[in-house]
Amino acid sequence: MAEVLGLSFIAMNSLVIGRVQTTEERNWAHRVRERDLVAISIIYDDHHTALCSFAKRLLGDDQSAEDLVHDVFVLLPRVIDRLQPGRSLRSFLLAIAANNARHHFRSAKRRRQMAERLGREPTPTVENPEDHAQRRVLAEALWRALDLLPNDERLAFVLCEIEGHTSPDASEILGVPEGTVRRRLFYARQKLRERLAKEGLL
Repeated sequence: MAEVLGLSFIAMNSLVIGRVQTTEERNWAHRVRERDLVAISIIYDDHHTALCSFAKRLLGDDQSAEDLVHDVFVLLPRVIDRLQPGRSLRSFLLAIAANNARHHFRSAKRRRQMAERLGREPTPTVENPEDHAQRRVLAEALWRALDLLPNDERLAFVLCEIEGHTSPDASEILGVPEGTVRRRLFYARQKLRERLAKEGLL
């Protein structure tokens, strides 16, 4: 999952949000405030992929991630006035997702548990079955460990260790002091190490 755990996620691409709000984004914000569906659609097309990437890494389930992203755009017209000058629209959308993620954790966990049960059934032969099995065991262990973290610590870990955001970026997204982000990240790392060590993965 992260270097600090001595593990790595496969094909994890970073999100880049370190840019200021552009004039065009400010105009879109005004149009969203006026419930302009064309503007909302444009913003959706521009940011949907990045938001889904974050949501999937946070929840570990594609359907729950799509549900969360849908909620972000349903809420957007009602909260667009909170978008502060100089703040990127991407960062603002990620903050909405982070604030509403806890409502989706339970359904994501249920889906993973069902997938694990189905995964115990016989499957067709695949290339490198040993590697495939090891990756599967690791992935399941990681998600079990993440499921045990408090919501705030899980968000901090996913943003900083998986998404690759800096502490200041995470602080802006979560709306908390940078020191709070670092503290949550510290506790998350500690708990994940302990959990994975118990399973013999560290």
